[in-house]
Amino acid sequence: MTGAVAFWFEFASTYSYPAAMTLEAEAARRGVRVIWRPFLLGPIFAEQGWTDSPFNLQPSKGRYMWRDLERTCARLGLPWARPAIFPQHTVRAARLALVGADAEWGPGFVRAVYRANFAEGRDIADAAVLRAALAEAGADPGAAMAEAGTAETKSALRAQVDAARQAGIFGAPSFTVGEELYWGHDRMAEALDHAAGRA
Repeated sequence: MTGAVAFWFEFASTYSYPAAMTLEAEAARRGVRVIWRPFLLGPIFAEQGWTDSPFNLQPSKGRYMWRDLERTCARLGLPWARPAIFPQHTVRAARLALVGADAEWGPGFVRAVYRANFAEGRDIADAAVLRAALAEAGADPGAAMAEAGTAETKSALRAQVDAARQAGIFGAPSFTVGEELYWGHDRMAEALDHAAGRA
């Protein structure tokens, strides 16, 4: 491996879906290691005075985003279905992703949750949906759910949000290579090239 890229993602983030589904393959082609960094955008948005997704607060921007995401998924061959509820409640899923961040099952769980949200129209706050995603990824659902509910994991997720703030992150998906920040799915390749020493 020639370098590493940290992938900062929020399960309610629309453009994090295609990023999560394609990142590992693109990173592997460049010999880059991926560091999975789940976090929550809600506290960061609240500091800007936002009580909802900017795509809901600005309807014209939201209409564009949904159509653009549909085009992006079609181009990448990803299944797509607009969720009935947006944004979804993602705290439990984020805690589970943090539990699995360094585990073999972690990336598969992340992809399964994104599919459930943006391809299958399922409620990713539902424990049954999350258990199914854990099982699909090869995790022990009971053990993972128990660890996600501990005070330590809850504290770790708050610390992850603080780390995102300190990195200057204001949206998702974001990618960091050292102290360099790249925001958006459309900057993923540039971030990976930087991590591979090609920038």
